[in-house]
Amino acid sequence: MEASDSPLNPPPPSVFLCFILPLILTSLPHLVASQCKNPPLIFNFGDSNSDTGGLAAGLGFPIDLPNGRSFFRTSTGRLSDGRLLIDFLCQSLNTSLLRPYLDSLSESKFSNGANFAVVGSSTLPKYVPFSLNIQVMQFLHFKAVTLQGSTADSGFKISNEGFRNALYMIDIGQNDVADSFSKNMSYIQVTKRIPSIITEISNAVKTLYDQGGRKFWVHNTGPLGCLPQKLTLVQTKELDTCGCLSSYNAAARLFNEALRHLCQRLRSELKDATIVYVDIYAIKYDLVANSTKYGFTNPLMACCGYGGPPYNYNIDITCGHSGSQVCNEGSQFINWDGIHYTEAANDIIASKVLSRAYSTPSTAFHSFCSN
Repeated sequence: MEASDSPLNPPPPSVFLCFILPLILTSLPHLVASQCKNPPLIFNFGDSNSDTGGLAAGLGFPIDLPNGRSFFRTSTGRLSDGRLLIDFLCQSLNTSLLRPYLDSLSESKFSNGANFAVVGSSTLPKYVPFSLNIQVMQFLHFKAVTLQGSTADSGFKISNEGFRNALYMIDIGQNDVADSFSKNMSYIQVTKRIPSIITEISNAVKTLYDQGGRKFWVHNTGPLGCLPQKLTLVQTKELDTCGCLSSYNAAARLFNEALRHLCQRLRSELKDATIVYVDIYAIKYDLVANSTKYGFTNPLMACCGYGGPPYNYNIDITCGHSGSQVCNEGSQFINWDGIHYTEAANDIIASKVLSRAYSTPSTAFHSFCSN
């Protein structure tokens, strides 16, 4: 697949230089956090924002180049040109990148945890693969088999203490909100579903807590109304000052507020648990609103897709499929394929997550290490 000419040409040198300085500055938290000598096991539950190959491994779904071109130089099942936020967070703890739980063919022994996230996952309906409930059920199976010693031949064994000291990450809800709109629900109908979504997340945390989990890291959802896919598909658009869909972002903020309250309530109920709520929405919206500060161009346009400005997205010709075009490597885009973020954007998002400025309570990510 060849890189397209304009409108997806690389930015001028001045813009590129503008991008380099923020990257140098934002790399500092990574250097500090990488001092982690004994990283915790990590168990992640989520959707495509943190799927490190679950869809490809579990269903054989093809996710081909140019996905993965920027770091791995081959597709790894991630919907990005390179690393995801969770990859940067793992690297900050000096641990290996998480392998998908469904990848039975990999050489991974899951010695640093497992990733249960799968593209397209949501909280509801709860018994449809791979909903949050199903992911938690998979974890329960994984834990039971591990503790029974059935993994002795694999070269590792996780004790109850290991599961207790593990970090449990939850990054889900985006599809629940966004898919509700795609089913022609009104804004009011979408917001009425939020309590049910929150209940499923609450159930997941409590189940993991009952299994001994005490350390939870919960991401809220990003500004859905700024995604090129949504901006392309929605016919009647009420846009905010950044050009994002007002109704989608308003629903995302309501979900996030409910999730924040849930985390606050769970801290009171689960006395000895650490539950950190991370405001991913604020970080991602800042990237769009102040894109030039970070050296990005066309903040609402996909790097890989079809159609050109303003969004470069076509539901019939998506990234990686015949006819799609991809921006030149080195171009600075926030959005990769209309839905997911580029490695360059994920790197900045990770540095802000590691800064503690967006976490409640303000907990350092590397504090989960046992040095």
